[in-house]
Amino acid sequence: MTVRAALRVMAFLGAALPAPYAAAQLSLSPPAPIPAAPDNRPAPPAARPAPPAPPPRATPPQAQPRPAAPQPAPKAETRPAPKPAAKPADSAAKPDASKKPAAAPAAAPPANTAAAPSEDGSADLVYGAYQRGHYKTALDLATKRAQEYGDPKAMTMLGELYSNGLGIKRDFPKAVEWYTRAAEAGDREAMFALGMMRLAGRGGLPSRAEGARWLASSAKLGNPKAAYNLALLYLDGQTFPQDVKRAAELLRLAADAGNAEAQYALATFYKEGTGVEKNVEQAVRLLQAAAVSGNVDAEVEYAIALFNGTGTPKNEVAAVALLRKAARQNNAIAQNRLARVLVTGQGAPIDRIEGLKWHVVAKTAGKGDLMLDEALAQLSPEERAQVDEASRKWLGTK
Repeated sequence: MTVRAALRVMAFLGAALPAPYAAAQLSLSPPAPIPAAPDNRPAPPAARPAPPAPPPRATPPQAQPRPAAPQPAPKAETRPAPKPAAKPADSAAKPDASKKPAAAPAAAPPANTAAAPSEDGSADLVYGAYQRGHYKTALDLATKRAQEYGDPKAMTMLGELYSNGLGIKRDFPKAVEWYTRAAEAGDREAMFALGMMRLAGRGGLPSRAEGARWLASSAKLGNPKAAYNLALLYLDGQTFPQDVKRAAELLRLAADAGNAEAQYALATFYKEGTGVEKNVEQAVRLLQAAAVSGNVDAEVEYAIALFNGTGTPKNEVAAVALLRKAARQNNAIAQNRLARVLVTGQGAPIDRIEGLKWHVVAKTAGKGDLMLDEALAQLSPEERAQVDEASRKWLGTK
């Protein structure tokens, strides 16, 4: 979903900008537009389990001579060794019949599902080559596995390599071809990638309906990225009728699986009472989880909740630490709030030079503040020179 579309979604949700912030009090910032998850690369193919070793062959007992009259010892009866257990079928080569994706397109004729020999370790070699950046090697090995054994994970890897131009010239139609074969064989990562490509119109004409079907199939198999993006489609109301309750359900599935974007988005739902019953404490818990996972917007809102003691015990020290972390990641809201803290000395020792440096940096990103402008104007020429030097150093300008 584009930023503009996300803004329309939040407009629908009724998010309103708060009143101007007072110098002595921080308040919750308006929720940022729900970010669309990036077109993540599919997970690398998992290593295949080694086949069970055949039981050892029985050793015939040694013949013992009779002590009285040495005669030829009776021939010991040798039992035939049991046959080795049947080699397990390759789970990656055939989708689980118990997990039928909902509303998925009709599947093509099944690929060759003969189990690939795992003794050569070729699946591990594909994954290892990809991890080390040896994309041409990964391409060759994945092509062999896909063509000879119909391995869906190898097909997904080929889609990844072709769609990103890794080890070969970028070719979106070819990527769609491999993703389609893997998706029809039941690979949920291929379903997600194919759905995103169809929505974006890469490798063919855009098809929101087909893209949504593949996302739904992937989400049905437990892919949190697919559930998150499917929730966004229920919010924008272009592919499906707008349904915030269904969006909240999908966000919860993705959030429970640890998706930080879904955790942050669901937190805004609980904070505003959109699609769920309003619950500030639950919103803060979700913000904390998303912040721990590195979502910068969640770090900022969780920091402000900690600073104000909203839905969680007040902790100004932890709040300022989170604001510093987010400010260093170029979040303009965090830079502005940190500037206020340092200039007023509320929650941290006063440091006007450092605080006004962050104000200048935030202002270049469009986050102005009249109160901080007045504080900047009251500096001595020497102090103003220090602020200008510090802000130029951070911005990388002369």
